[in-house]
Amino acid sequence: MAPGTLGAHEALEVHELLNFKTLCAAKSKLLQGLVFDQELKDLMEKDVQQSLRDIANLQSLYQKASFQTEIPEFRPAPILDKG
Repeated sequence: MAPGTLGAHEALEVHELLNFKTLCAAKSKLLQGLVFDQELKDLMEKDVQQSLRDIANLQSLYQKASFQTEIPEFRPAPILDKG
């Protein structure tokens, strides 16, 4: 393995963190529509913005994996086929 690359177990950990942070951002964004308290909404928006920064950092770290896979966009795939 080349210096500066992640081992398989490290890449897996980063991948799990990416999944977790993506879920956190999506949940905070979704729940903002159900919250009426502005202070809580602002806090949730800060959480979303911080999660997006964390995701970007984790993605750059994931590029150092010893194997390469495609990193998905922030948008989830549609659940229902419209065709």
